[in-house]
Amino acid sequence: MIALQQCRVALSDTFSLFTEQFDVQPLKHVALVGANGSGKSALAAVLAGQGEVVEGERLVSVSTGWVSTAQQQALIAEEKKKDDADILDVVPVPSTTTEVMLKECGKLGAEQQAFFDKLTAGLRMNHFLDNAFLGLSTGETRKALLVKTLLEAPQLLILDEPWDGLDSASSAFLRELLDELSGKMTIVIIVNRLSEIPSFINQLVLMQDCKVVWASQGDVVSNDDREQIKHLLHLENVPTSLPPKDADRASPQMNDDETTLVALKDGKVSYDGRVIFSDLNWQVNKSEHWQVVGPNGSGKTCLLSMITGDDSHCYTNDLTVFGYKRGSGESIWDIKQHIGLVSNSFHLQYRVNSSVLHVVLSGFFDSIGLYEQPTVKQKQLAREWIALAGMTDRLNTSFQSLSFGDQRLLLIVRAMVKHPTLLILDEPCNGLDEINRLKVLALLGIIAKGGESTLLYVNHHSEDRIDGIERVLNMQDHN
Repeated sequence: MIALQQCRVALSDTFSLFTEQFDVQPLKHVALVGANGSGKSALAAVLAGQGEVVEGERLVSVSTGWVSTAQQQALIAEEKKKDDADILDVVPVPSTTTEVMLKECGKLGAEQQAFFDKLTAGLRMNHFLDNAFLGLSTGETRKALLVKTLLEAPQLLILDEPWDGLDSASSAFLRELLDELSGKMTIVIIVNRLSEIPSFINQLVLMQDCKVVWASQGDVVSNDDREQIKHLLHLENVPTSLPPKDADRASPQMNDDETTLVALKDGKVSYDGRVIFSDLNWQVNKSEHWQVVGPNGSGKTCLLSMITGDDSHCYTNDLTVFGYKRGSGESIWDIKQHIGLVSNSFHLQYRVNSSVLHVVLSGFFDSIGLYEQPTVKQKQLAREWIALAGMTDRLNTSFQSLSFGDQRLLLIVRAMVKHPTLLILDEPCNGLDEINRLKVLALLGIIAKGGESTLLYVNHHSEDRIDGIERVLNMQDHN
């Protein structure tokens, strides 16, 4: 029906959309979702045949109809151009709404006329059918474009926010109409409100940064798919301001320099005679986020464990953490009070059956489980962090009953609740499916841009980048 293969389409002089692979099959209805600016409308325009293909293939074997703000503006501009014409001083007669809607159809047959009457009555249009089209409101012109497009009976109907500007009665009619038409034509619909996704939709497609990043599987969109997308879109639209620190809790002080968090000179680690890394000179300054990459066995986790004091090589190297030279008599608490940690191993250790609220509160005390009485202020802050993660409705839910992905989100919130000087993330996306991976990356992007904590982020996958992290340490350069 429609297939895009390694396809780049220039939609303007300054913008093109590249789609690696995307297809629409007959009577397999698709809903495009994503945050504002994610590329939904651009992909819809490409599917509608807009723009010039400059790379790859766009295969189209059907007629298409497209209802969007862009089409609405184009229709108004076309009528204005006609209205502004001044040929031989003849004053042009403005087109009526009916004339604009029937322009491509000509005289209607009996069946078409019945359909036209049904549309105009259901959309509450009869009182302005004879009015000048250019005098209509935004909602009225949207209705006219809908009728015009539906009368052309396209095999593929592309609707970009079709309910925008419609009154409640017209919206209800359109929803019923699309249900009816879904057995006759293929529908691709863009929605910003997930509650507006029609029941006949077969596939949800998520857009991010002008790319298709996830699509639901099977022919039926499950309630779980809808909830997962709802949760992700919440995270993508959260303001970057984070809940404040607990003002009643004394912030841990660094021993010396307040800007240099970690300094390693000529770092070297070996096990049983095998060198893991060597000649590593690395400094982490406050607010300078780092991504640490490298193949398995290159020493990424070992390096982080040296910082946290969980690897004895911290004492055999010239390593200074938070102003403390390791091995100079500092306590492990002098180090760990500054650190928030999220890792696979820690996730597996967190086996207590606490509630969501208690898990987050335990972050104030660096404990697995809650064994101290939190203050009223700490409870309030924990609730604010849980709200930021989109989990307010699960405050009293057992941690063990959450999905693996939501457990990981909660452990990130737990690590952040005390606003640690350093947030260490060791493969935070390990074990997560695509949608949960995107949720974790969205939350970490909020933290990187909106908080005071400095992030050290270890991962294997270049596509798992976090917005706000610009510096990269490649451990392979030191093997």
